[in-house]
Amino acid sequence: MFERFTDRARTVVRRAIEEARAEGQRPVDTEHLLLALLADPDALAARVLTDAGVSVGDLRARIARHTADDGAGLGAADAAALREIGIDLAAIVARIEESFGPDALRAAVPAPRRRWGLKRYVGGPFSPRSKKALELSLREALRLRHRHIGTEHILLGLLREGGGLGALVLAEVGVDLDDLRRRVEVASRTAA
Repeated sequence: MFERFTDRARTVVRRAIEEARAEGQRPVDTEHLLLALLADPDALAARVLTDAGVSVGDLRARIARHTADDGAGLGAADAAALREIGIDLAAIVARIEESFGPDALRAAVPAPRRRWGLKRYVGGPFSPRSKKALELSLREALRLRHRHIGTEHILLGLLREGGGLGALVLAEVGVDLDDLRRRVEVASRTAA
């Protein structure tokens, strides 16, 4: 599939991998794709997002709020919701670590899997949602009868997937996802 990607689209995928690594080896997810799309201000997807009022700083802050790890694998919003109903998450984590040791709640790193003598990690660098968004970018390019997959198609795939953190933070900043989809399609027609 990556053979149809333009150089800019390939750069987006590489930047998304770098974004995920910068966060501590998490798999590449839709929020990493979104941030990578905004990294090249001359790319079609970045121009459309900027015209829609999306700012990288605001997105990063919202993503950080959703992905903040409190030790139990829950985000800050989840911890706040539990506090609202009277559950002291810090006390629960402390008791679990007292019984089972420090980092008892930390996610396990998948064991390497041997295949033809090479070490490879199960699942690869992409989460199921980001894989789906990239697959949908191909479908979006085919639907628009384009022979290439550009940054605009990755954005359309991310929007079509719709359930990831990338789409969630776009909605949180006040972007109408259907309107954004229309803007991308219009921009891709005029750029062609």
